Amino acid sequence: MYVITGITGQVGGALARTLLGAGRPVRAVVRDAGKGAAWAERGCDVALADLNDAAALASAFKGAQGVFVMAPPIFDPAPGFPEARALFAALRTALERARPPKAVCLSTIGAQASQPNLLNQLGLMEQQLGALPLPIAFLRAGWFMENSAWDIAPARETGVIQSFLQPLDKPAPMVATADVGRLAAELLQETWTGKRIIELEGPRRIAPDEIATLFSKALGRAVRMEAVPRETWADLFTTQGMKNPLPRMQMLDGFNEGWIEFEGGESGSVKGRIEFDTVLKGLLGQGA
Repeated sequence: MYVITGITGQVGGALARTLLGAGRPVRAVVRDAGKGAAWAERGCDVALADLNDAAALASAFKGAQGVFVMAPPIFDPAPGFPEARALFAALRTALERARPPKAVCLSTIGAQASQPNLLNQLGLMEQQLGALPLPIAFLRAGWFMENSAWDIAPARETGVIQSFLQPLDKPAPMVATADVGRLAAELLQETWTGKRIIELEGPRRIAPDEIATLFSKALGRAVRMEAVPRETWADLFTTQGMKNPLPRMQMLDGFNEGWIEFEGGESGSVKGRIEFDTVLKGLLGQGA
């Protein structure tokens, strides 16, 4: 039995579909039964657990051949990341109690960066869970290509996409969530000892300007990127409801300045199979 947290998300869903397609048994960890109904219909076992509830998680992890851990994103954290620290403490306790033979944890590009930024949260996860006495793999993924779903409406309506990734001709490390799920499925079926770090991005890096060109082709209209001035970010994010926008701004700075990067660099990362235009066509086909 392979236990999956975050199964209702894109990565967890892709992982589950890959395992089910290979005839592997899957247990979906969800917060309420309604969210697990669709997976139960696919033949999954369903366990109810909140990720902050160590006892419920330990029960969900019991008897697993492998566990996939995916922490929900916290985009507007309080200073010091108390929400993430509490979550990782619960996950660590659950894994200590259940002692699965292996765990795969979704991490991020730049988790090892020492500079303050939003992704330090997943660096904390790696520190907390990496000390556990069980085989554990941290899958550090690049920027999700599916984030471009937010750009479809403005591209259609105005022909202008605002980009926080800058300069606009600088290729960025991106990856399709389907590639992340596929690799996570492969890792869960492998055997190893100790701690592993696997860094994953798409077949090639892609710049915002090239993304605009692909939008133009897909939509049949001119689309261009427009850089959002750095000096406007704080007010913009605050207006959108963020209470503590600085970590997010620092994360974007890290991508733009190049210090959020894979530990092994571009040459050391595993390359996925799915190109950006394939992801974009899928997003448009979903009516995004």
